[in-house]
Amino acid sequence: MNKISTTLILFLLANLAIAQDGKILSKRLVDISQTPIWERISQDNELLPAFNHLNKLDLYFIAYQSDSLIIRGLMMEPKEEGKYPVIIFNRGGNRDFGQLSIGTLIMYTSKLAAEGYVVLGSNYREKDEFGGEEINDVLNLMETAKEIDKADPNSIGMFGWSRGGMMTYLALRKSDKIKTAIVGNGPTDLFGLIADRPKMETNVLAECVPNYWDNKASELKKRSVVHWPDELNKNSSLLILCGIKDKRLKADQSSQLAEKLEEINYDFELKKYDTDHYFTGHKEELNQLVIDWFDSRLKGPGTN
Repeated sequence: MNKISTTLILFLLANLAIAQDGKILSKRLVDISQTPIWERISQDNELLPAFNHLNKLDLYFIAYQSDSLIIRGLMMEPKEEGKYPVIIFNRGGNRDFGQLSIGTLIMYTSKLAAEGYVVLGSNYREKDEFGGEEINDVLNLMETAKEIDKADPNSIGMFGWSRGGMMTYLALRKSDKIKTAIVGNGPTDLFGLIADRPKMETNVLAECVPNYWDNKASELKKRSVVHWPDELNKNSSLLILCGIKDKRLKADQSSQLAEKLEEINYDFELKKYDTDHYFTGHKEELNQLVIDWFDSRLKGPGTN
């Protein structure tokens, strides 16, 4: 009897933990004048004209639950009351490198948010597997959206940059709730990536991926969308952006994926730009491109 009771309690606790995924554990309003980015976006303690749109937004540090872990993240939403589509922003980098900051969120998504979007971003769990279990930290933000008064959890888009692009492809493979996505300079073939940049294997993958050397081929394949394009959510759509001068990731990676998506008639567009990994010199164009894409796919006629 005691054994049965213990099993039942463990079962109930496990289900409770699952039910809590995405739950907001803390939420703190950010004063951007007290953050490092302030010096770049202000003069005489006033926002520069190019950043006046930030007056329309509230930014927050958040912590939420994912697989019984506490995950740190960020949130940005319009101050004006209303229900807005949700964009989940997936950062690049790994572990402490490329951590999502207020500055990153402002530079990549604030103009989008000011057009009427709630933006959520995760810094992933401390044990970063570079495309492993931390994908749940991305997926569980869709549950987080249900707790946000201004968010429409039935209208979700995703935006990933660099490694965040890989996370976006993985999310499109695992979820049918993402209506559309944008990937900027995201790896599609990790076999090719480590051939071009061997240190990515020794300094990142081998250190992050569990049992990497024993399962190298299978683990790389799991993280390489070119090997499973037909498993992407077919009801979603995809905008792929790449810089042809990107020295961190060859533009060929995006082209190879585009060929495979074309073969299966996936709803996508590929746009190439004469720029680098960070879209230097094309940031304003990038902002408008992102706004136009999400507006047409999440706000256009017949999108609800």
